[in-house]
Amino acid sequence: MSSLSIGLFYGSTTCYTEMAAEKIQAQMNALFDEQVVSLHNIQEVPLKQAEQYDIIIFGISTWDFGELQEDWESCWDDVYKLTLDGKTVALFGLGDQIGYTDWFQDALGMLHDAILPLDCKIIGYWPNQGYEFAQSKALIEDKSKFVGLSLDDENQYDLTDERIHTWCHQLLDELS
Repeated sequence: MSSLSIGLFYGSTTCYTEMAAEKIQAQMNALFDEQVVSLHNIQEVPLKQAEQYDIIIFGISTWDFGELQEDWESCWDDVYKLTLDGKTVALFGLGDQIGYTDWFQDALGMLHDAILPLDCKIIGYWPNQGYEFAQSKALIEDKSKFVGLSLDDENQYDLTDERIHTWCHQLLDELS
């Protein structure tokens, strides 16, 4: 799988999404034994640059009562304009399942719903076991999985590294 190039695009207000993105980058690079993941903070890089990658990872956090992270909010209209035909996309999100139990990972679900019609293949759906929340827009129809890796550094920071490790291995399997 050499010459593989993965673009990881994230928005981060408090650095937690950025730190998760860096951990995903390091894990994927280790799995491929080469530098395959390029990190892009969407505050500094136009979202349109995602189109140059065949494999794209988007990272987003949910704020307050189910709202988008500010960098994503400022470029939200650009999401609908992306040309993702034939691309493979994986998503990860950060949220607070206890403080915002009715809106856990809502931004992740909104991002999924925005890119779903863009004719891309979405991988990396994540089981919802091990979380305690009331509602989420990030669950698939039967509610058994999130639409991407779900992290809660507020309440389950000790599980983040293991979840990233497992998810990256899952992505590798799904890409094979």
